[in-house]
Amino acid sequence: MSLDAIVAPACTKVRLLPPEWYPQDAVMLTWPHEQSDWADWLSEIEATYWQLVQAISRFEKVLISAHTPELAAKIRHQAQALGLDSSHIQVYVLATQDTWARDHGPISLIEGNAPVLLNYTFNGWGDKFAAEHDNAINQGLAEQGAFAAPLETHPLVLEGGSIESDGLGTLLTTEACLLNPNRNPTLDRTHIQAQLEQQLGVTRILWLKHGYLAGDDTDSHIDTLVRFCDPHTLAYVQCLDTQDEHYAELQAMEEELKALQTAQGTPYHLVPLPMPQAIYAEDGHRLPATYANFLIINQAVLVPVYNDPADAQALAQLRYAFPHHQLIPIDSRVIIEQHGSIHCLTMQLIQGTLTPTPYV
Repeated sequence: MSLDAIVAPACTKVRLLPPEWYPQDAVMLTWPHEQSDWADWLSEIEATYWQLVQAISRFEKVLISAHTPELAAKIRHQAQALGLDSSHIQVYVLATQDTWARDHGPISLIEGNAPVLLNYTFNGWGDKFAAEHDNAINQGLAEQGAFAAPLETHPLVLEGGSIESDGLGTLLTTEACLLNPNRNPTLDRTHIQAQLEQQLGVTRILWLKHGYLAGDDTDSHIDTLVRFCDPHTLAYVQCLDTQDEHYAELQAMEEELKALQTAQGTPYHLVPLPMPQAIYAEDGHRLPATYANFLIINQAVLVPVYNDPADAQALAQLRYAFPHHQLIPIDSRVIIEQHGSIHCLTMQLIQGTLTPTPYV
């Protein structure tokens, strides 16, 4: 489908929601701190963040929101100690509560030939957690001059982890999240779909009825279950263990995926990803470990691994799905203690959205 064919009904310019593999200026991170829920794992999660920064900064910039000036200074000092390119690290001071940039970060859009950043409402996944500071991060970054693209604010509650784009006008999502009354209680499916089509420029939405992970706070975000690898390829979580609590739901999701078609009327090429062995928190509840929560950046894919026998199989499957990208495994065992993984912690900013400021 050509760009000219993707027109948002109420827009005078063509709008396009680019896929994750579109060229990027940077990846946005919101740094953990001792006043956040990461207090009990702070040293471990900071080590994981530095894995992310080191990997991402090889290919593009990293935009970091730090809770205090002292934390910002600590980040700058550590970046220098690690020998990282200072021009690839931009740190801004903003009050933060948590770290899930995928869901409070801006969504990159192309309107005409120019990038736009969409700032949606983040309500802590249906008011499960306080989020007023995180919901203000995008506006705060804009006010500090971090963005070269305009920031367009919408009242709709929408998290980046709840949508997947093929870059050709198709959006993939789950009914369990977008239709949950804890997000937009006054809007039904027809109204939500109309807003997404108008604001994001998508021309069709594929709604999955099935799929979930135990321990997931997001009400079944699509980025924990199914991901576009290219416009015709979907990587998804597959469960083959009939005794696993996920078996029936993920089998039903797999059947849904087999029935989906591209806009051209052809079936998607499906790449199944294994499930790691069940991982439990100290209080006994199961944690939502998933290999589908990978991050696509310029020339590379960062893949969550869990020191699990299935890690190798997951990497092999994604190597097949991304033959032209370098795969970089990231130890994500500590991330799932707070019920997320790599993609949840990050938000890509497409080419032309970041102000090319020096090391802040």
